[in-house]
Formats: sequence, C-alpha cells, structure tokens
Amino acid sequence: MTKQPHATTPPDDTGAQRNIGNVPAPRTGRTIGPAQREFFRAIPKVELHCHLLGSVRAATFADLARRHRAPLSTADIDGFYARGARPVGVLHVLRTLERHLLLAPDDFRRIAYEYLEDAAREGVRHAEFFWNPTATLRDSDLAYPVLQAAIVGGMEDAARDLGVSALLIPSIDREATPSEALEMVELMAANRHESVPGIGIDYRETDRPPELFADAYALARRTGLRTTAHAGEFGTSWKNVATALDLLQVERIDHGYSIMDNPDLVARCAERGILFTIVPTNSYYLRTLEPDRWAIDHPIRTMAAAGLKLHPNSDDPSLHQVTPGGAWELMYSHLGFGVADLRAMMLNGVAGSWADPARRAEWQASWPATFDALAAAAEWQPSSLS
Repeated sequence: MTKQPHATTPPDDTGAQRNIGNVPAPRTGRTIGPAQREFFRAIPKVELHCHLLGSVRAATFADLARRHRAPLSTADIDGFYARGARPVGVLHVLRTLERHLLLAPDDFRRIAYEYLEDAAREGVRHAEFFWNPTATLRDSDLAYPVLQAAIVGGMEDAARDLGVSALLIPSIDREATPSEALEMVELMAANRHESVPGIGIDYRETDRPPELFADAYALARRTGLRTTAHAGEFGTSWKNVATALDLLQVERIDHGYSIMDNPDLVARCAERGILFTIVPTNSYYLRTLEPDRWAIDHPIRTMAAAGLKLHPNSDDPSLHQVTPGGAWELMYSHLGFGVADLRAMMLNGVAGSWADPARRAEWQASWPATFDALAAAAEWQPSSLS
C-alpha cells in the first residue's frame, strides 16, 4: 500500500466523487478526472461481494411494486433509494423485497440479469453474488428448485448476451433459525448445480454469532460446497472472524474489519493468504467515524498495511449508490491506494474467486496487460502509481 496520506483540504472538483456512495469528500488531495474515472470503470474485475437484492434498480423496484400491488407509495420507494443523513436501513428494504415484490420466478430471473447487465458495464467480467432463499421459501409458495433455476436462468442469459460469467451463492439468513439454515443447505445439496458452488452467511451479525450455524457449514463441507462468511462487520468482535475461520472453516471472509483488534489473528490470516472481500462504502464506518477522518481511519487501510489480501466490492450497489467501478475509485481517491495496489487487488480477486481453475488461469495471464494499457491511457499524479 502507498504511504498513508495526511488530511488536506479537499479539492474543489470533488462533486462527482462525493456522490459515490454518499461518502464525505476525499482528504487525500487527489483529483479524479474523466480519464481516471474511465480507468476505474473499464479495468477487468471480478465481483465477489454483492447481494442480489441490494442491486435491484429503483425503476425495477417500482415496476414490481405496481405489478404485485405492494402496499407501498411512491414516496416509500423513493425513500428506500435516498442515502441522506438518516437513510432507510438496507435490511428493511431487503425484507420489503422478500415479502412484497419478489413473488414469481421471472422476478428473480429479471433482477439477476439486470444486476449482471449493470455490472458488465462497469468492467465486471465475473460475479459471485449472494441470495438469501430462506425468507422467500417461508413466506411464499415458491419452491427452492424453481427459485434457483430462475436466477441461474438470468445468469445464463447474461452470459450469452453480455459475456459476463457468474456464480450464485445462497446465503444463510442470520435472523433465521439454525434449523432453517440447515434446511437451506439440504436443499442446495438436493439440487446441485455447477453455477451454485457454495454458501455464505449475512444479515444482522450483532447478536447472531457464527457458531449458531456450525451444523449448516459442516453439512456444506461434507457435500462439497465451498464456504464464505460475513464476519467482523458492524463493529462486532474479531472473535466472529476467528470462529468463521476455525469452526465454520470458510475459505474467504466478507468484510472482516474487526480482525485488526487481534494482531495474532491478522498475522495468521496474512500467512494463510485469506482473502477479505471488503466494501469501501461500508455504512458502519460512515456512521461511526468523523467525516473528516472517515477514510483516513478506516480499517481497510491498516488491513492492507498488515499484509492481508483485499479485494474491493460494491456490496449493495443500488442501495449504497455505488457501482463496481465506483468502489475501486474510492479505494484510490479516498483511501489512498496507488494504481499498483489496485492491480494487486485485481489479481487477489481472480485468485480468490470460485471460477474454474482454467478460467482463472486465463484471467491471471491476460488481465494484467489490459490493466496496464488502461492505466497508461489515464493521467495520474506522480505519487499515485505505487
């Protein structure tokens, strides 16, 4: 990582930057022009940390609400996509989608295709995205095989039309019971598909520690499913990260910021090469750190300095108002990483993805040259390259 920048007066032309993720203006002194913005958009990327329901377009949300006669006003929907001082909680929006809007298989096929369409425009060549089936299975008459087939159908359509590959990661809903989590894994095992290679876990971590779901993860491993987990988010203890690694035996960690409270665990993860799929617009730090210190004090910076492998992602792109390219831009403009750092993160994502080895080898061989050519076409400040 580049030397951590000191706080400075933000440049005058940061209006466009400020709109990405609704984050405060950068304090690095770096400016972003059209050439740099095109670079962040165009560099070849994998996306490993995105929630399907958090990618739903506002127009699609409104259309589904009309179609299914959801008990929502236009003002309600507008409020879901507003990221002001007191935004509607993302989880509330996701629950609304589950209960009132995603009621037919074609709804799921549509949102999968549209997410990949939006991602492909941002240089994403391969996406691995999360979907929580438990609430839909509980609250609707839709069966798991039908839902999985609908989403995979959208993925296949996107691969054909757009050339973007994708994998689906059904995820345990932490607000569900351990038995419901086990049922989800059983359904996956009974309906195995090559495009659905593993499981994750997400939603409210603060009082739902990972050990509650150890049996579901054990079953996933026994049936050959791959594993990842949200842990160390929302200011929760580093112990959740340790438990995800040691008890759940996950291959990668989504978020993981609180690991910095345990240097021994940091050293162990750095030695093992554990990949952390980070999110520069993570709302917890936007809420809890001072606006003028937000990016300077963000754990992402110290994670990189400690030698952890990082890969930036959009998380909930529509709701957080950040594109995949925007997430990479924030790593440069706000968090102070250099172009060489981003190149390494690009390759971290390729190595940590669950795509088949031959495809990963092809990306590792060809993407660096594409990255370098795009970087050469942009105009950089001298201190930004390393």
